[in-house]
Formats: sequence, C-alpha cells, structure tokens
Amino acid sequence: MKGYYSRKLHSLLGVIPLGFFLIEHMLTNYTAFESGKEGFTDAVLFINKLPLVFFLELFFIWLPLLYHGVYGLYIAYQANSNIGNYNYPRNIRFTLQRVTGVITFVFVIWHVYETRFQIALGRVSHEEVASVMHDIVSNPVIFVLYVIGVISASFHFANGLWAFLVSWGITVGPRAQRVSSYICMGLFVIMGVMFVLALTAFRNSEFQAAAAVVDMCKSVFV
Repeated sequence: MKGYYSRKLHSLLGVIPLGFFLIEHMLTNYTAFESGKEGFTDAVLFINKLPLVFFLELFFIWLPLLYHGVYGLYIAYQANSNIGNYNYPRNIRFTLQRVTGVITFVFVIWHVYETRFQIALGRVSHEEVASVMHDIVSNPVIFVLYVIGVISASFHFANGLWAFLVSWGITVGPRAQRVSSYICMGLFVIMGVMFVLALTAFRNSEFQAAAAVVDMCKSVFV
C-alpha cells in the first residue's frame, strides 16, 4: 500500500507541478527564437521578479523534482523490460519512459549547475543567462547532448502524461486511451521542436555579440 501511494505521488508530481514547469521553461526559451535576446532576457527577468519566487521554486520545482527524480530512478532500477520478447508499441514506450527519465534527471542536474547554480554563486546574473546559453550550445558536442536532453524531457513528460491519464482513471477504455496517445505524442513533437528551435537560436550571431560584450566587461573588472 505504501508503494502504491508513493507511485501515485510520483505520477502526480510529474504532471503537477513539474509538467507545468517544463512547459513554462519551454515557452520562456522559445522567446529566444521568436523575439531574440531582448525578448528572452525580458522573459527571464519577469519570472525571477515574481513575488516569493524562491519559495515558489523550492516547493513547486526543486523538492518535487528531487522526489520525482530519485524515486523515478528507483522505479527504473526495478523495471523489467520485455521489449526483447514483445516488441509492441506500449512495451517500447514503457522502456523509453524509463530510459528518458534517467537521461532527463541527469540532464536537469547538469543544466541547473551550468545556469541556476552559477547565478546562486553570483558568477552570472539573470541578464547574462542568454550569453551563458550561447557559450554552452556553441560547442557542437554539447549542443547535441542538449538536444538529446530536451527531446528526452519532452518525451518523458508527454508519455508520462498519457500514463497519468490512464492510471488515474481519466481515460477509460481503448478508444479514449488511443486518442489521448495521439494527443500526447503530438504534444511531444511540438515541445521537442520548440526546445530545439530555442537551442538553435542561442547559437546565432545576436547571442554571440551579447556574449562578447559580457566577456569584455568581465575582463575589465577582473
């Protein structure tokens, strides 16, 4: 019974609030593609000027992420994949859900270290996040790893949303589950494309120029 409620909590946190956070993060990053450096920086500053933003992030992002990630690793460790014997779509998605969960958890820790952790240490300001992202994704190898990370996160959320609807009794019956599967996989494609477009935007000359200015300013004060 304890395991049942632990899994239910794990499932719920993956959609609310972490799913909302992932979508918000996607939309914020997408402003880099849609509105350039200025639009992205404005979006970042708007979010970080919200009242009680530290406590909002602590209780609605970091603590849920810690529980969902660590318990998710435990679930992935216990999972027995039968993809080699039964190559059905659901079995494939079951395995991919575990694999992308591990990739996403590692990617999020890495990404937080390179961005939010550096801000917390005072090495980077919110205004410089655009330049930091440019420096990160300008490396071709890192860019590919970031693409893998955002695609994994998008699939893990979208497929997890489908599983959430089934396990919580929202989509009952084969037809409802089939329709929700199409919707969730469509959401995965949209999120993946928007994340990748944002990453490509961070590589353009506008962000490179911004990075050069930041580096010059740092050299003056060091």
